[in-house]
Amino acid sequence: MSVQPSPFFSPVLPDNAPFSSEQRAWLNGFFAGMLSLDGAGPASLSSEQAAAFMPGLPGTAEPAEVDDGAPWHDPTMAMDERMALADGKPLKRRMMAAMAQQDCGQCGYNCEDYSNAIALKKEERLNLCQPGGKETMRMLKKLAAELDGGAAPAVEAKAETQAAPASAPGRSREHPVDATFLSRSRLNKGASAKETWHVEFQLPDGLDYAAGDSFGLMPVNDAGLVDAIMARLGLAADATADGKSVRDVLLREKAIGAAPDALFALIGEMAEDPDEKVKLARMAEGEDPDGDLDVTDVLAALDKSPSTMLEAGAFLSVLDPLQPRLYSISSSPKAQAGRLTLTVDAVRYEIGSRERLGVASTFLAGRIGEGAKLPVYVQKAHGFALPADGSVPIIMVGPGTGIAPFRAFLQDRLATSATGGAWLFFGHQRRDNDFFYEEELAGLQTAGALTKLSLAWSRDGDRKVYVQDRMREEGAELYQWLERGAHFYICGDAKRMAADVDRALHAIVEEHRGCDAVAAKTYVAALKAAHRYQADVY
Repeated sequence: MSVQPSPFFSPVLPDNAPFSSEQRAWLNGFFAGMLSLDGAGPASLSSEQAAAFMPGLPGTAEPAEVDDGAPWHDPTMAMDERMALADGKPLKRRMMAAMAQQDCGQCGYNCEDYSNAIALKKEERLNLCQPGGKETMRMLKKLAAELDGGAAPAVEAKAETQAAPASAPGRSREHPVDATFLSRSRLNKGASAKETWHVEFQLPDGLDYAAGDSFGLMPVNDAGLVDAIMARLGLAADATADGKSVRDVLLREKAIGAAPDALFALIGEMAEDPDEKVKLARMAEGEDPDGDLDVTDVLAALDKSPSTMLEAGAFLSVLDPLQPRLYSISSSPKAQAGRLTLTVDAVRYEIGSRERLGVASTFLAGRIGEGAKLPVYVQKAHGFALPADGSVPIIMVGPGTGIAPFRAFLQDRLATSATGGAWLFFGHQRRDNDFFYEEELAGLQTAGALTKLSLAWSRDGDRKVYVQDRMREEGAELYQWLERGAHFYICGDAKRMAADVDRALHAIVEEHRGCDAVAAKTYVAALKAAHRYQADVY
């Protein structure tokens, strides 16, 4: 039986409001969430009423800056799509569109504040967006040229804009503190194709966190790769540059993964072969003449010109700094004060004849010893947290290591005797090998902290089954949970899984609400506007 839309989800903008269909859907959802969370708000807004909520909308009397809704703020969207949506916007908005849109905090900001800080010249570093990588850095470099060229529109600070703020020790990447690595244990069983680790730390006194927060740590590069780079440059193990050990700098201070553009430029300048000079100059501009730019690390870049040798100081000067890495915390401090856990996939793969390693993941999986100290900090969540009221239901979708924050949520709900109900969608390749925290989840179900567990295994049957498939199968019940006020959470891969889950959610709303795609989009937009749809993606 179809369900008729309630007044809450009726369109609230007047028909003559000057917006595209996508903007209209988002704004309708936003205003619906603001006005009618209890379903009793007004069914529509005049332009004057809309202006009261969002000064500066086209057609209103207030000439203030327009809140454009950041339609590009979607981590599943490609760079060219994001920049097209931001075309014609003020410089700081185009800079925001160049970010990875994950609000992950690895840069020390969220996406909007990082872009505003650059545009206001409060932040000079253009390479802090770890998820965006070189693509984001190149676009920011292009946009930042407008600041000095005079082509940018006037940029004014908004009251909420923050540069990287001064913070207490252990609260930002600029002020880490030492934590103690306690242990690691393998979560996969048998002949799993994956290598996933449960990792535990002891926090220093005074450093606390909440379920939903992330943990930043400074890894150490693989010694084997460092030694291979030094051998390629003809450097002895005790070589120094500017009074510092080259090996120590490469281990702890410099990124030796994806090769920076400046390295290609330096090798090209020093190369004697004219063809190599041309090729490397093209690579420095982001071109891909060999078809392998995305997998060219620092050692592979050096091998683009085998006979070219670089002076150690010049080489180190063009490398990017080694960035901290952020992980979703997989524990609640209410379960064990002072302890913190992570759930980490060790990244290992081969390019040609050489194994490549995830820097932080393999550091945690094997290169750090028990009892070792390392610099860490807690990154407070940007809009990813449990509802304050434990009677509110929660729906969590977290396949693979995406289960991490939801383990923390469930520990927290158990400790606080939350009554609202909790439903977890978890999936991986094989149940026998990859069912992370199986016994713990069973215990949480027995204790009543976990109401419903839906599982999806992609390699156990004749067809691949993913979490979004389970969502669709149980769509009627999922929709009823949403109607009861449930908060909806996603954690995991931004480009594929999160996009598939989002599409499944829209389809569920469309089917079980008995509405069209536009109304379903409005419904989901209202969930987001009311902070009932939250994502922790990477």
